[in-house]
Amino acid sequence: MEPPRTPFALLTTGLLLALTPSCRHMATGYRYDPPEKGEPMKGSSAVKISSSAARGTLLGIARHPVTTAVVGAAVLWQRPRELVTANVPGIRKYHFAPEEAPGTDRFEALLDKKDLPQPIGGKITWLVDGHRFYPELEREIAKARQTIDVQAYIFDNDDAAVRVADQLKRRSAEAQVRVIFDDLGSSSAAVTKPETPFPPGFEPPSNMSRYLRDGSAVKVRSMLNPWLVCDHTKLHVFDGRVALMGCMNIGREYRSEWHDLMFRVEGSAVGELQRDYDRTWKRAAPFGLPGLGGDAKKPYPVPVAGEVPIRILRTDPAVWRYEIQKAMLLGIRAARKRIWIEDPYIANDDITEALEDAVKRGVDVRVIFPGRNDSKLMDVANRAFANKLVEAGGKAYAYPGMTHLKAMICDDWACVGSANLDTLSMRINRELNISFRAKAPLRELITKVFEPDFARSKPHVPAKEPGGAVMEAVADQL
Repeated sequence: MEPPRTPFALLTTGLLLALTPSCRHMATGYRYDPPEKGEPMKGSSAVKISSSAARGTLLGIARHPVTTAVVGAAVLWQRPRELVTANVPGIRKYHFAPEEAPGTDRFEALLDKKDLPQPIGGKITWLVDGHRFYPELEREIAKARQTIDVQAYIFDNDDAAVRVADQLKRRSAEAQVRVIFDDLGSSSAAVTKPETPFPPGFEPPSNMSRYLRDGSAVKVRSMLNPWLVCDHTKLHVFDGRVALMGCMNIGREYRSEWHDLMFRVEGSAVGELQRDYDRTWKRAAPFGLPGLGGDAKKPYPVPVAGEVPIRILRTDPAVWRYEIQKAMLLGIRAARKRIWIEDPYIANDDITEALEDAVKRGVDVRVIFPGRNDSKLMDVANRAFANKLVEAGGKAYAYPGMTHLKAMICDDWACVGSANLDTLSMRINRELNISFRAKAPLRELITKVFEPDFARSKPHVPAKEPGGAVMEAVADQL
């Protein structure tokens, strides 16, 4: 069937999407953040999603009526807002570049003025790809003496995830172990096969929550999905002293198949990350209550050598926090010399239009996207944006394979974490990022991620994408 091409048809499509749920696999027929392999959802996955949607919304209303109502109102506002600003002529306005260049004291003062969270000291260590992150995760699980707190959007049921689960179960005899995962993300991942075959004889558990609990003292809670809004956070905290956070979920794709990024945080900032985890744990409880018996007391984090000022940023519509998009847009609009981005899903119009404006100002704008995306829809949307960027004078690169990391550098300031450059991450789903301007971690991000990825990626050559305009309009809602 020929896709709709008229403005009226596009508007109708967008309005329908504005009323659809908020995770990409519902709106497109493909999974959101789990590996999609470009294949349509199986019937069992559709059943899982429908069940999760109904359960999440009904239980959300019963347990947290105010929060669920606020999230529902946010979804109903953000979807039409994105549709109107993206597709109605005359709505878009050019935003003049602020005088405060990213990386300067004046830019930090601007972030303060915009009510973004205050900087707090933290030491950052980059963990590029699964072969660096997973050994670090396993070491910290083994070293923890009091508390092990794990949160991922996806806690899969494949062999890589079971290996982590088994270690958590063993350690639960000696330390308090808590696990949070997104109900929709994990249940849909569990019914999709990985790209490579399982080891001989491996049988995935049918229910990871039950598997983690069986024969152990692991405490497990899942984040419900009222209105199909997801918690896309990746955060692991050990003894209240060390945190691992970033872009990776728990599963085989992230351990060995995709290009990805996590980072270790030590020092004063871990206290705030621990408090963030504790708030999420309480939110995931029935009726928002933490439960009887209390939680283990964590040591208070102490400053460490090598700390730099970092800001901990959230997208959280339940409490009207849109700090990640606010900070990113300020960085893009204020940039003078460079904007370097690597992200798998680039579809938020506020972001893409600000990038096009930056190119016209003479900024060195470069974007890396997956050469082989896990979503066919987002692949078309990425390439449609890459066409515009290159035609405007910017540069776009296709990474050889799937890159799932999300990082941005504007001049001498960076923002990294779980958030994609799409409307879900900017305005609807729950996300966790950090921003910083310190020279040492910034230089390491350039040398360990951007320089090698520019070198191994293929420059994008503009080409007409079949159905690109329609696909891009649909992707704007995701």
